[in-house]
Amino acid sequence: LGDWGWDPIGHYNIYSQACQREIGDKMLAKMLELGDVRFIVNVGDSFYPDGVSSKLDPQWQHKWRDVYPEQLRSIPWYSIYGNHDLRHDPCMCTDDLSACAQVNANISDLDYFYMPDVNWHREHPDLNLEVVGLDLNHYMEMWNEKASPGFSDCQKTPCGDGCLLRAERRAREALDHLKRRLRDSDAKNMLVFSHYPTDYFRHIDGLLETLSDSSKHNIFYLGGHRHNVDNTSTEPTSPNVNWLVGGGGGWSCDGPDQGFLVGEIAEDDSVTLYPVIVDQSVCCA
Repeated sequence: LGDWGWDPIGHYNIYSQACQREIGDKMLAKMLELGDVRFIVNVGDSFYPDGVSSKLDPQWQHKWRDVYPEQLRSIPWYSIYGNHDLRHDPCMCTDDLSACAQVNANISDLDYFYMPDVNWHREHPDLNLEVVGLDLNHYMEMWNEKASPGFSDCQKTPCGDGCLLRAERRAREALDHLKRRLRDSDAKNMLVFSHYPTDYFRHIDGLLETLSDSSKHNIFYLGGHRHNVDNTSTEPTSPNVNWLVGGGGGWSCDGPDQGFLVGEIAEDDSVTLYPVIVDQSVCCA
């Protein structure tokens, strides 16, 4: 799930929370059908247009808790920052993570997302799985092959140059963290996610090759930012797998497939990913 924090002012051609709520209802139905869902992956842009400013921000209530059924919030939401999330969040203007509005290292605190750091991992030995979350906002403009890296939404923060430096450093740390986890982890399957789809990584030295390496792990990569659910608009990472995921509450509909992605792990540790798509007429004008 990602790009779901609909706002009545910060949108283009999604005119209400109807799409987001429809997706939430279908998520709950799928959760009840499966019966043993362990966590939800949230790739960011959770609060349009500018993020939350603290854990007391009322947007936590009316854009998340009031939209998604309580049972969906009875399991951890594994999260990472998207670009919109960081405009008014103190996190881009400080190195003190305790000041970051979405950072929460207590996995039992279900009033908020689980994001123990801006770059993080969590092992699930019983599932033969490790989850790795990455802050790659430094590459926000890399959809444009002529662009240079740089978190352009820093202009929306109060700290300008400091924001740019932090975004660059955190992206560098993200890539180092990913390499360490791929080297050190014993998990058969690695679920890696950031806010950005793989086509943003064409000119980032070695990243697509890293995500395509199946010599030690099966890597499943999830990204958002572009508002659709598909595995055809992204840069391939075969023999591994990647998906673009959405949530129906972003700035716009960028394709006809609005919904969410489901991951199932079988007894032999094989992983299957598949989309659940809602009626386009509910979402896209």
